[in-house]
Amino acid sequence: MLVIRPIEARDYEALYQCAVESGHGFTSLPVDEDLLHRRIERAEEAFSKTVLQQPGEEGYLFVMEDTAAGEIVGVSGIEGAVGLSNAFYHYHLGKVVHHSARHNVYNALQTLTLCNDYTGVSELCTLFLREPYRKGRNGRVLSKYRLLFMAQFRERFAKQVIAEMRGISDEDGRSPFWAWLEKHFFTMDFPSADYLTGIGEKTFIAELMPRFPIYVNMLDKAAQDVVGKVHQNTLPALKLLQSEGFRFRGYVDIFDAGPTVEAEVSQLRTIRNSRIVTVRIGQPEVSENVLICNTKLKDFRACQADVNLCGDDVVLTQQQADALLVTAGDPVRIAPL
Repeated sequence: MLVIRPIEARDYEALYQCAVESGHGFTSLPVDEDLLHRRIERAEEAFSKTVLQQPGEEGYLFVMEDTAAGEIVGVSGIEGAVGLSNAFYHYHLGKVVHHSARHNVYNALQTLTLCNDYTGVSELCTLFLREPYRKGRNGRVLSKYRLLFMAQFRERFAKQVIAEMRGISDEDGRSPFWAWLEKHFFTMDFPSADYLTGIGEKTFIAELMPRFPIYVNMLDKAAQDVVGKVHQNTLPALKLLQSEGFRFRGYVDIFDAGPTVEAEVSQLRTIRNSRIVTVRIGQPEVSENVLICNTKLKDFRACQADVNLCGDDVVLTQQQADALLVTAGDPVRIAPL
């Protein structure tokens, strides 16, 4: 059975393996032992922290565990609020018009402007599923359960949430967009810049990034062609988020120009369709496949399950109840999968 739970210190080796397998361009999971240990410690602190009024920079990190094999098969996370202590950068696609009525010239040109517009919003991040488990609905579960967690612990997150999509780069981690920036403003290859950002070393961005808007038509064609485009391996994740209500509003990553999508948390499909029901233990007669989680914080558990819904009750098998750490009479949150 595949169960999602908060990450623990004992999961370090599995997290490191996920980082290795994720490859170039996966900024939030760099291959760095100290950083990965800190991410686990930060997550354990977040799950133990009391949040009453507004979210801070809590980082929630979860693993998907194959309980039968005792193996970690995926990882994903949520940031409570980004950019509160370290600047959170994006390029915003805008437009300027050069117009001369006298000479009958009208040119509308796209620009890229460095900004911090997403400061304080929540972020879905660090979604990675290992290759052997990329089948069935596993990827969908690993992404969507986060919305159930946000619905259950609403006070821990902002009103708006974003997700940064991996942009286009080749097998060696070379990004056409970064290649243009490197040529004109940096002496640093894309994997190095990406790695520095992943470990939190972002001062070079403010020091070296162009401070004025960049005209898109000044980029070489290879760089222009990837602005706002998503890496092929990330297309399924993008489509899933779009089905939830996420939309692209013109913000792109400063390294590979991949799109960032955004949404109002309260309007997300899974959150709107989720509800609290009461557990009954038995053998479901009429099965419905749902995403289900308990209502606990530190002992949070989530999975997909075939259940029997009876009004405000849900019938679970004993195995399902044990996996979710619930007993008869406990509340759980469910949503269509």
